[in-house]
Amino acid sequence: MTAQMIAKIAAFVIYLGIMIYVGLRNASKNNSSADFFLGGRKVGPWVTALSAEASDSSAWLLMGLPGLCYLGGVQESIWTAVGLIVGTYLSWLFVAKPLRKCSITFGDSITIPEFLSNRFKDKSHILSIVSVIFIVLFFTIYTASGFVACAKLFNSVFGLNYHAGLAIGLVVILCYTITGGYTAVCTTDFLQGSLIFIAFIVSTLIVVFSIGGVGDSINVFKNFQELAGTELKAFDGMGIASALAWGLGYFGMPHIIVRFMGIRSNSEVGKARRIGIIWMIISYIGAILIGTLGTVYLKKFGITLDSVSAETVFSETMKSMYPAFIAGIFLCAILAASMSTADSQLLAASSAVSQDIFKGLIKKNAEEKEVMIISRFTVFLIALIALLLSLNPKSSIFNLVSFAWSGFGGTFGPLILLSLYWKRTTAPGAIAGLICGGITDVVWHYIPASVAKIFGLYEILPAFIVCLVVTVLVSLLTKPDAEVLTKFEEYKKMED
Repeated sequence: MTAQMIAKIAAFVIYLGIMIYVGLRNASKNNSSADFFLGGRKVGPWVTALSAEASDSSAWLLMGLPGLCYLGGVQESIWTAVGLIVGTYLSWLFVAKPLRKCSITFGDSITIPEFLSNRFKDKSHILSIVSVIFIVLFFTIYTASGFVACAKLFNSVFGLNYHAGLAIGLVVILCYTITGGYTAVCTTDFLQGSLIFIAFIVSTLIVVFSIGGVGDSINVFKNFQELAGTELKAFDGMGIASALAWGLGYFGMPHIIVRFMGIRSNSEVGKARRIGIIWMIISYIGAILIGTLGTVYLKKFGITLDSVSAETVFSETMKSMYPAFIAGIFLCAILAASMSTADSQLLAASSAVSQDIFKGLIKKNAEEKEVMIISRFTVFLIALIALLLSLNPKSSIFNLVSFAWSGFGGTFGPLILLSLYWKRTTAPGAIAGLICGGITDVVWHYIPASVAKIFGLYEILPAFIVCLVVTVLVSLLTKPDAEVLTKFEEYKKMED
């Protein structure tokens, strides 16, 4: 084993050790399910902002997006980044404060399914059951993308077997998620988000100046397809609409919007929003530049990636750019992105099962310890299923994230917005909208564009529209609950 390899291993061991330590340190703070799932609504703006953005961006920001750029999808990457930045800003602006107030008013809800059930007073429990089914389904797919990223990273950096990399990622993520809960997840996400931010700023600057400065980098960017040897991909109006539609996902992403519910006070939302948006803008610019300029940069070292290995362009750039130990630290940013998303998703999915199914339906008088045990068991089980979905080394991080993202945005997004802004929304309307939106998303995803050009449109948009229209129509045809209407007025009168 070479000295360089030892240095990289040391960097990874230190990083992973810190993540596990954070989980163990926060284990004693979980005295109730509210602490475990929502941190007792005591999380500050900095941790809330970076936790939300880090858990949102996932490994696709450091692997999927740069890889897409490398293969010639620069236009798609830019439009997607614009859609995501606008979407997250609007989500912070229109969802954060109202959701925190509304979730407190309607039963002090601590999970999204519980909030929807309380908000619409769903006595049939169908809304909870369907919500949990979709959450577990799409989070399992999303978590699989994180495991794929871990495996590709360990393979790229250490030459480690793909499946061995999967196992390491699984063990570390499970360790601090199962022990530490929401507070540990937010704290590790804050650390991981900071590392991602620094890695992008420093690495992008080095790449720019190594190519010859800003002017030369602009020329490289303009002539990217020719210099990188890739074919220019057609990107028409439908492609732009699909890319921008990614922004709709923020309105219904459980592991992100639950951060709004857990922030310490509404007065700190504005500060958290500014922190989050600045983080996003700089990080997305860095991802796109690494994917384009990094391609040319790697050619100096005789490195050319194929379509399967394109998603390792960031890790290969880091390895070529820095001394072994420093490269190891920055490469941990990829691991950070994978872990920050996977842990949040596992926690959100487990909270839905334990809080909304076990305690909400199966054993309503369950003690806190029982709920915690079920939650931790659920984390373990979902992680194992996600592991099975990620066993194929050719799995695409971008494609896995894309499917899961559309699933949440197209189902929960309209319901969250209507629950906060339209008091006339009814439980039957919410149930019908959720089911129709989910079915539309899955069916649209699997119909090839060769059947009809319209099916080339990203499925989140038709699913979002169907869910919204069906919810409104069914709500207008059914009678709202008088108690819900009274509670809604109470929520609207709450002070910020």
